Parts: sequence; structure tokens; C-alpha cells
Amino acid sequence: MPSDIVRVPFAREAVNLWALTDARHVDWPVVYVLDQSRPQRSGQHPQERLRDIYVGETRNAAGRMRQHLANPDKRQLDTVRVVVDETFNKSACLDLESRLVQLLSADGAYSVLNRNDGITSANYYDRERYRGVFTDVVQQLRSEGVFTRPIPEIENSDLFKLSPFKALTQDQAAALEDILEGLFTDLRDERGDTSVIQGHPGTGKTVVAIYLLKLLVDIGSAPPADDFDGDSLFADFFLGEYPALLAGLRVGMVVPQQSLRESIKRVFRKTPGLDPAMVLTPFEVGQADGEWDLLLVDEAHRLNQRANQSTGVLNAKFPVINERLFGADDLAKTQLDWIRAKSRHQILLVDEAQSVRPADLSKESVVALLEDARARRRHYRLSTQMRVKAGADYVGYVRDVLRVPRSGHVAGSVLPRSFEGYDLRVFDDLGKMHAEIRARDAEHGLARLVAGYAWKWASKKDPEAADIEVDGVALQWNRTSKDWIASKGALEEVGSIHTVQGYDLNYAGVIIGGDLRYDVERNELFVDRASYFDTKGAENNKQLGRSYTDAELREFISNIYGVLLTRGIRGAYVYAVDPGMRVYIERYFSA
Repeated sequence: MPSDIVRVPFAREAVNLWALTDARHVDWPVVYVLDQSRPQRSGQHPQERLRDIYVGETRNAAGRMRQHLANPDKRQLDTVRVVVDETFNKSACLDLESRLVQLLSADGAYSVLNRNDGITSANYYDRERYRGVFTDVVQQLRSEGVFTRPIPEIENSDLFKLSPFKALTQDQAAALEDILEGLFTDLRDERGDTSVIQGHPGTGKTVVAIYLLKLLVDIGSAPPADDFDGDSLFADFFLGEYPALLAGLRVGMVVPQQSLRESIKRVFRKTPGLDPAMVLTPFEVGQADGEWDLLLVDEAHRLNQRANQSTGVLNAKFPVINERLFGADDLAKTQLDWIRAKSRHQILLVDEAQSVRPADLSKESVVALLEDARARRRHYRLSTQMRVKAGADYVGYVRDVLRVPRSGHVAGSVLPRSFEGYDLRVFDDLGKMHAEIRARDAEHGLARLVAGYAWKWASKKDPEAADIEVDGVALQWNRTSKDWIASKGALEEVGSIHTVQGYDLNYAGVIIGGDLRYDVERNELFVDRASYFDTKGAENNKQLGRSYTDAELREFISNIYGVLLTRGIRGAYVYAVDPGMRVYIERYFSA
């Protein structure tokens, strides 16, 4: 029997009458959705007016509605839809509640009023059958106008992938609980500290940062009695001294990459308690008045040391900020030093193997950062693979393959392997790979071509010019750096590392350019500087008097392809320009 969704006006008399029509309305586990017919929030831009919505689960629906009716923060809501199913139990209701919150927060039409007190992906009896029931529930709600988009479209959006309402894995939940306990101890003792979260691509570092920021904001604002679940994961932190410790706390999130920063701002714009002004560049932190109590830094390995910046304006700002913060232009100071100088507490999210430019924090400084955090027991490792369906082993395998063989290294130390359920293929024709990417996009969405920076960006000056010409195929680099993956025309363009790092795709078609080659006779991977066109990616650091060897450049380029090859959730397709490289990847990347 399908679930029954009962619609009731959100008014006391209507709820009281409804309560009398079925015993299950006062004594049965249900899930409900409270929403408003039209947006009424003042101060919003007309194109961004959102409808408020709230999702809950309870055993006494009528009693719970009366509690909500007494809450002035929900007076704008006018309709309640109760999902009644004769097979529901507490675990299934918690799971459905979580699922609806995640989807509604990413639908784009709503401001979800739920607090972020701990959603986890728990297992329970017959869970897979219930997941099928949940899909039917979402479809019914969409037919009533609650959802504005189908599930696949929602799940492919940045709003879904970067939502603060994501269900946590066990290692994410454990890390956050330890971080919260340490943070509150430091706040109580009035001392600062630095925590480091380390994880491979796909372990959810960015999700953890956004989740934590929303959680702290929610703890800091006392929850109404009708909006608190004492059984939730982080319930204890909503009680006692904790909310008072967070009162007036100034928090922010530093995101070095422009494209990812803009996507996170969109999420914050649609999330109560969060504000896009919380999302900052390192330069904004260095130039700002006042200090932050806490700064979370995503992709902290992408913070810059003193080096030639992308524009002359930023080059001019670096010494000015150093002088302002430290009294002199100390060339040894990095953007990480700025963040430490401007905040009492820092939480840094790091993956040293995702540094892709010499201007990034040096490998030595990142290693020292990790070692220091371990010594102070403020180091947390995420290991559960949330992106790539091939599992965590795939990420390590890709990195191993791209690091060896090299001069002086024993060949054959990486054994070829396959990954069941993951669509990993090597192509010898770029046109055929592009055709397959188009086919996967038609089936699942979010299938894109990506490439190493092995071609000049001619289309920046001439919009009609081709950037990449291989096998009779002519392509252009991404026309926009902001939200390129979802932009019009992206399927016929090629994304660069600076556009796709930090994002998920369903399928990634990776073009390995002539910058990374393989010598079959010497059994050696090597770089071709003449085929690498990221000027900032191969630039020596004159300010620090440092030159980068081919071996060091090879590590950056290998990191780039390691990032690109781990973007695909369902699969990765690979094409190499260099014939020798094609031989090499055929050995390791054929499913």
C-alpha cells in the first residue's frame, strides 16, 4: 500500500478536527512537511524570494502541530502535509526526514528552517525497501507543488552537493564531535588553537566545513522547544553552557578557489543563519578590520606563499597586508600566517596531494602543519569515500599510478587492478570519448570533459578560436570560471583544474595532454615543459629565490591529473595525447 499524504491547513481548529479522524494522527510514527503558499520574507531580491519550509518526524502528529502553532517563528507557515504509512517505524521516519531535508534544501525554492543538529546515514532493517518508498513520497509531494524539480536534477546541483544538511559518515561525525569538544574547551579556557582535517578527494572535507559552520550558528541561537530533538547526534551541545559560549562568535569560511567560493556563497544565501558574507578570500581576511573567533579554511593547501599572483593588484596587496599584520613585509609569511593572525581558532581542511601550483603552500609547510596537529592531538583524518563509487582504494591507486615509474624507481611496483561497478575506460580517439561523455550526460547528467593545462587559452582573446585540437576534434576551454559545470554549453567545452577542483561529476572524460608523457623504453613518466601552458603553474619564485625542477613540476602535474581522475562518481574515461602515455594508461586504467 503506498504512503498516504494528508494535507491539513496549519491552523489550530483544523489540526484539532484532523486529530479526531484517525487514531494514527496522535499515536503513530509519521513524517510531516510544513510550508507556506508563497514567499513572504522581506528584504529578499524578487528573484531570490524563498518559501520557508520545515520537515519533522514524530509519533504524535497532532500534538507536534500544536507545539509548532505556538512558535512565532513558524507563524508564516500555512500548510502541513503528513506522510502516513502503516509500515513506518522510528528509524524509517528519521531516514525520510533526513532525505526530505536534504532534497528540499537543494531544490532552490526554499529556505529550510530545520536546525542542523546531526543527520547521519544510519542503517536499519529493510532500509532499501524504504528508500523506494521515499522516492514515491517525493514524487507525490512534487505533484502537489512542494518540490519544483525532479530528484536527479536536484542531486546533480551544487546546492545538494554542498548542502549543510548532508548526512554524515561515521568518521565525519566522530571528527566533528571531537572538534566541537576541543573548540568548546578552548573557548571556556579563553585560548586559541588550530585543528587540521585531512582527507583524500571525495571524503567530504568541504561538506564537513559547511556542516560545522551551520551547526555552530544553530547552537549559538537557542532553539525553540518545538525545534529540538534530544536524540539527535549533537543534541548535548545545544544544552548547558554551550550556546552561551558561542554567543556573538564571529565565524567565517575561507575558500581560496574562486569557482568553489561562488558556489558556496549560493548555498549560504539560501540557508537560514548563514550569510554569503561569511565566505571569504584570503586577501579579504588579511585586509579586514577586526578579528574572527573562528575561521574554517577549505582546501588550505591552496593558500598562497609569497609568489607572483594572478594580477598586479594582488601582487601589490601582499606586502601591504604583511606590513599591516606583522609590522614589516616578511617574505616568509604566507596566507596561512594571515589567517592565524586574524583569528583565534582555525580549522584547516587539507590534502597535500592536491597542491597544483608552485604558489600554493609548500609541501614542507603542509607536512609540518600535519605533524604539529598530530602532536597536539588536533589532527582528524577522513577516510570514507563519498564521491567515487570505486571506493577509497581507487583514489590511492590513481595517485600511485601517476607517481611511478620514475627515474631510479623499480618498475612494476603498482599492480594493475579493476574496480567493480566503476566505469573506467581508456580511449584512443578523443571524438569517441566525447561522444560517450555526451551519452552519459543524456543518461545521468553531469558528464564533462576536463583536461590538464596542456594547451594555450586562445579563446580568451578570440572567442571563436579553438583551444584544443586533437584527432580532428576542436574544443574550447570553459567559457566561465563560475559554476561552469552547470553552465549552458559546458558539455561542449573542456574544464580546467582551476574550474573543477572541489566539484563532483557523474562522469569525467579526462584528457591527458602532452605535459605528462611516458618513455616506453626507459619505463619512465616525465614532463614536457614546452607543453604546459599554466604560466603560474610552472613559474619560478623570484621573490623567494626558488626555482622548480622538472621533478617538482612533475609532482604538480601528477597532482592535477590525480584531481581530474577522481572527479567522476560513476566513472572516468581517459584519453592521452602522447602515444607512450596511452600505452601506460592502457596498462592501468582499462576496466
